[in-house]
Amino acid sequence: MTHNLAFITRLHACVAVAALVSGPALAHDATATHYRLFIGDHADGVVRMITLDEPEAHAEFAIDMTPALTVSASGETVFAVQGDAGKVAIIDTGVAFEDHGDHADMKLSDPVLLQSTIFGTKPAHVVEGSGTIAVFDDGSGDITLFGESALRGAEFAPQVIAAGAPHHGLAAPMGDYLVVSVPHEDPELPRVGLQVIDRSGAQIGETISCPGVHGQAQSARVFAFGCHDGIVLATPGEGGAAPVLTHLATDHLGEGNVSTLKGGVALQFFLGNFGSDAVVIIEPGSEEPFRKVDLPTRRVDFALDPAIARNGYILTEDGQLHVLNVLTGEITQSVTVTEPYSMDGHWRDPRPRLAVAGDHIAITDPLHGLVRLVSTTTLQEDRTIPIDGVPYTIVAVGGSGVDH
Repeated sequence: MTHNLAFITRLHACVAVAALVSGPALAHDATATHYRLFIGDHADGVVRMITLDEPEAHAEFAIDMTPALTVSASGETVFAVQGDAGKVAIIDTGVAFEDHGDHADMKLSDPVLLQSTIFGTKPAHVVEGSGTIAVFDDGSGDITLFGESALRGAEFAPQVIAAGAPHHGLAAPMGDYLVVSVPHEDPELPRVGLQVIDRSGAQIGETISCPGVHGQAQSARVFAFGCHDGIVLATPGEGGAAPVLTHLATDHLGEGNVSTLKGGVALQFFLGNFGSDAVVIIEPGSEEPFRKVDLPTRRVDFALDPAIARNGYILTEDGQLHVLNVLTGEITQSVTVTEPYSMDGHWRDPRPRLAVAGDHIAITDPLHGLVRLVSTTTLQEDRTIPIDGVPYTIVAVGGSGVDH
């Protein structure tokens, strides 16, 4: 069955989305396309930057340990989360877009490791919403809140909310509120649910059940969170009221659960994992909100294409890259892009990760020290870029804009 996904009408200034350029601007100024990849090393505390249009342009940033990388919605900032080191390093990507309605100006500068640093016991999830970035500290339960522009000020002084007990949790900003995970009374047991709090940390309304809550994403103004028995949707309240939390069960899909989510940019939907060898397309508001897609073998990583809104890309352990049409729920093409990477072993073992950079899917290949660039239109490998060390985590920033 083909589902009709709702279009998001607002322009989302998002990583790897080409800025719209039209009309008179083209008569006076040239357009340019520029993408940068930031790659975390698996063995050492290093983040490396390479550019796709100028491979000789690169940078390297020394940090404390192998990072988890998160990029801001604007693409101007990369957060290198080092939980066991108790800090989050912050990199200015040097790529910025200024929206002028009929076009966007692109401004490029050298990337730089900012002096602003987030410290904590064990910082983990970084989540952005409503112009606010939240960093959840697993070791304390504290939530650090700030706006992206504050990172570049002379004195970085974020707000810290003591929201609860230490646990592997998350916090998602929604207007004047946050949706936060709720720990079990026994700290050895998984999270039990989600609740809404205000900026003072006071709970608003009741806790909603979401056993083992893990993973979140935003599409349009809606957040989705993974649970052992389904998902929870957080929808903005009317007139600035607190978000409304709704649980959707997945027991009819069989064995498995959602714990990682990606949110659509030009279409309102979510793509989540479901067990080890399936994914699920989630369409809020639909009579049948879940469509499960079985994979030929276990999943390694997956990503959404912000420019080709119907496309999701899934890498499986046999080294195959699959194109998923989220409108039809069908895998339309599969090609081999790496040698097999078994999902047996430790979850932190070095395996490929995906990022979409314009018309390329960038795939880290840790065993060979490469980033493989695969065309989003032909699914053929266009070229490879050698990377020092063991390339692992990866994010892409950039797009197209007017270069004055």
